[in-house]
Amino acid sequence: MTGVPPRSIVVGVDGSQTSDRAVDWAAEQARLEGRDLTLVHATGAVGAAALLWLDQAGVDSDLAMDGARRCAEQLLAAAAERVAQVAPDVEVRGVVADLDARDALLELAEDAALVVVGSRGRGPVRSLLLGSVAHALSRQPVCPVVVLRPLAESVVRRGIVVGVDASGTSTAALDFAYRLASLRQQPLRVVHVIWDAAQSSGEVGPDEEGYDAERRVLAETLAGMGERYPDVAAVPVLTRGLVDRVLVRLAEDAGLVVVGVHRRGALAGLVRGRTAAIVTEQSSGTVAVVPEP
Repeated sequence: MTGVPPRSIVVGVDGSQTSDRAVDWAAEQARLEGRDLTLVHATGAVGAAALLWLDQAGVDSDLAMDGARRCAEQLLAAAAERVAQVAPDVEVRGVVADLDARDALLELAEDAALVVVGSRGRGPVRSLLLGSVAHALSRQPVCPVVVLRPLAESVVRRGIVVGVDASGTSTAALDFAYRLASLRQQPLRVVHVIWDAAQSSGEVGPDEEGYDAERRVLAETLAGMGERYPDVAAVPVLTRGLVDRVLVRLAEDAGLVVVGVHRRGALAGLVRGRTAAIVTEQSSGTVAVVPEP
């Protein structure tokens, strides 16, 4: 797609309430990082067979496509007005993509610094299944992806949570979390989960014996990042349980939860199995999925 500057922040626009929240979040992030913002609306890929069917049904396919594009441009114009209110100094571009939304955003993600999408979820379990666009982007991200979910207005959310493992494979997620905590002036909880199927939320006490090695690794992790981000108030959290359940629980009152995922090959450490996908699907708040080297 032409006209999209490299390393811009890309946000999907569809006119929904969660899309509006995604635009607001992305606009603020673009302001904080000094980046351009690209607003994207996908009209959907219309094949030759569909166009022929429209013509045979007596519908002028050209007029139909023109109408879809005009509607897309109106949505982008409304989104640009939101950006002007949140971050008037941010350079904004609108893109109408004649593609499926998943394909359009996956293509733009190759050169983006960050992709932001809203997701309403669907299915009988509250906040469980992601929309197809958010699901496709977060499964194997090529750049960090932020997914905003519907929020309960009664819940006060603050701070950022990031999950780390003991093998050093969560470096990109950790750096992303520290950088956002610094930019947004938010407290940070750095969480290491010791696998324990019997205790889904058992935090390790400060005087509890048998965890000196884990405490030392976590302290060293914070010390190294603290030198790079001295303005971030970071707190180590050592807990037992299942990683996905612990992070989903901590997401209930956090402003953002950050998880890392390996782009290729076997998943390891924190994101063993489907941890990143489960956290993104089941979280009640905002999740950032960060590709690890």
